[in-house]
Amino acid sequence: MGFSTDCIHAGNAPDPRTGAVAVPIYQTSTYVQEALGKHKGYEYGRTQNPTRAALEENMAVLESGAGARAFASGMAAITAVSTFVKAGDHVVCSDMTYGGTHRYYTKIQARYGVEFSFVDTSDAETVRQAFRPNTRLLHLESPTNPTMTICDIALLSEIAHERGALVVVDNTFASPYLQKPLDLGADLVVHSTTKFLNGHSDSIGGVAVAKKPEHVEWLGFVQNGSGAILSPLDSWLVLRGIKTLAVRMERHETNGREVARFLVSHPKVKKVYYPGLPDHPQHALAKKQMRGFGAMISFELGSYEAASRLLGAVRLCSLGESLGGVETLISHPATMTHASIPEPERNRLGVTPGLVRISVGIEDVEDLVADLERALEEV
Repeated sequence: MGFSTDCIHAGNAPDPRTGAVAVPIYQTSTYVQEALGKHKGYEYGRTQNPTRAALEENMAVLESGAGARAFASGMAAITAVSTFVKAGDHVVCSDMTYGGTHRYYTKIQARYGVEFSFVDTSDAETVRQAFRPNTRLLHLESPTNPTMTICDIALLSEIAHERGALVVVDNTFASPYLQKPLDLGADLVVHSTTKFLNGHSDSIGGVAVAKKPEHVEWLGFVQNGSGAILSPLDSWLVLRGIKTLAVRMERHETNGREVARFLVSHPKVKKVYYPGLPDHPQHALAKKQMRGFGAMISFELGSYEAASRLLGAVRLCSLGESLGGVETLISHPATMTHASIPEPERNRLGVTPGLVRISVGIEDVEDLVADLERALEEV
């Protein structure tokens, strides 16, 4: 089936009892059993839920995986994946990654004896040199948050597999519409379903998709054992959002390109980070491994004061954390999404006080450009 068809139909079989087109919200904590040891495949709401199972089936199809497990947040999904390593193991991770991922790895998991190396994953040789005999996981993010760096997923997967390590890719920025990491060689994919998958800024969630059945089985064990499950209502909201993922991403992509062109041409913008621009360092790689360039853009204004003026002047673009909604969201990574990373490290990575990140929505692009143009006049 085509991608749009799978978005609408995978996991979304009509309800066998009523014929309902939409998967019902099974808002139940438990299930009546016919007799001891005899039930209909459902025992307890934490362990199984039909609405959550429908979303998991849908995501497994969209990401070409053997199965998927849905969690209470994107960070809960990353936490579940992190259980593939244990004390004494080593993880290589993109140095330019979501601040919450960096915080979890360095402030929580590191306390339990797991070692981490944060490196520039756009440089394959740097990644190769970072591996140790005890490296068990390579954590990639592509495009990275917020500098939109692209890494060669296929090549890095080969490097990791030669050394016996698993590869997980955070595919939140691209969505499966634009990029399929498992098809490129990765073992695991994670998403914050909060973002493009849900698409309407009304649900928090996460999902992990695995290529191998044994990895799906372990993720299910962790999901049940830790209890960080996605609720039935949130599962239903993400399922509903995914039905329009393809058409939304097409509009996000179109608008993103236009906004990037505008920003590049503006004299007050010092630099634009967007893989769709010909001068992006990994533009050719993005064209090779992605279906498009997405709707995430970061741009440098030169100072905190300039960024603050712009963010205080926008009207249509909404100042707030998160991304991937139908509405355009604009943020300040240094004080918002990446505030937990030490300032010297932020500056080294390009997450400067003057950096602004924009998640381009699906509004009329002329209105978005006009809003940014007027706000830039205040800078």
